[in-house]
Amino acid sequence: MAENKRDYYEVLGVSRDASPEEIKKAYRKLARQYHPDVNKAPDAEQKFKEIREAYEVLSDPEKRARYDRYGHEDPAAGFGGAGGFTGADFGDFGGFGEIFDMFFGAGPRRDPNAPQRGEDLRYTLTVEFKEAVFGKETEITVPRTETCDVCHGSGARPGTRPETCGVCRGTGQQETVQHTPFGRIVNRRICPACGGRGRIVRDRCASCGGSGRVRRQRRIQVKIPAGVDDGSQLRIPGEGEAGLRGGPPGDLYIIIRVKPHDFFEREGDDIYCEVPLTFVQAALGDEIEVPTLTGKVRLRIPPGTQSGTYFRLKGKGVPRLRGYGAGDQHVRVTVVTPTNLTEHQKELLREFAKTLGEETHDKQRSLFERMRRAIMGE
Repeated sequence: MAENKRDYYEVLGVSRDASPEEIKKAYRKLARQYHPDVNKAPDAEQKFKEIREAYEVLSDPEKRARYDRYGHEDPAAGFGGAGGFTGADFGDFGGFGEIFDMFFGAGPRRDPNAPQRGEDLRYTLTVEFKEAVFGKETEITVPRTETCDVCHGSGARPGTRPETCGVCRGTGQQETVQHTPFGRIVNRRICPACGGRGRIVRDRCASCGGSGRVRRQRRIQVKIPAGVDDGSQLRIPGEGEAGLRGGPPGDLYIIIRVKPHDFFEREGDDIYCEVPLTFVQAALGDEIEVPTLTGKVRLRIPPGTQSGTYFRLKGKGVPRLRGYGAGDQHVRVTVVTPTNLTEHQKELLREFAKTLGEETHDKQRSLFERMRRAIMGE
């Protein structure tokens, strides 16, 4: 059968002068690739055995020297034979136990008694429109978990202390090892005795029931900065859930919701509003009072102002949250058509219409003609 065997160096894909580290590295790579529990190809098991046999020889300086001299025809035999290597040796052979650890979930163990940071909390706070613009200080009540001040987080009755779990010896995990023809299989699971905590509280604290934490309503002062908008998020460090085993608390995130205003609308740092004008004010011009976030201001309306015209009040918007100054206020004027006119008022308007002259009527006719063509699709 020796003549049917492939060269061991060829099997591992290394040169004949490869170093022991190169041989070991090549073997681990191929073993991971062709292990029957990972690779379900029909020939995976045969290739895996071939790789294993090649490494068993080339990783041993004495066997490698004899293989380099005699090849597969070594008179001492043993290369790949029953007398040279057995599966029972394989579990701890050549570091392959490390590969099985990787396959079956073993890895760095987390200390179950290590401090653990608390969870973050979210709180939705609804504020008035002007409170978001100018900021405010308020007090909120947040339900959260805090460290028990009776047992100080240990979960044990004062005067006692938790015991190290005798089943897992404080690791929080149970480990079982199986030796198979393919090597050593390590299985780990959460210790059922301590629930993965590594400790057992025999005499529990009456205040927290052994958990080390209690649920409370905490009042927290919150400062809302000027310029926050709907959806803004504020972070208050250390006001979240309590940590475990002396770990730091989480943070509190406050989500701002802003109520709409009856008169003002906001877009970014700018404020928009709509102010009505009479026909006379729009035609002759006027000076009107306009509400702003900080009080009333005078706004000059030039003669002949058209409905829908915008006027800008510089710096009358929202204070910039991350910068200096403020946005602007944009005032849209709307000309209100009078209703319920008296007969005398109607007659005056008719007389006024006559005074507009032929030029105005020509402009109206031109406008109506353009509208007619647009409607007709011409």
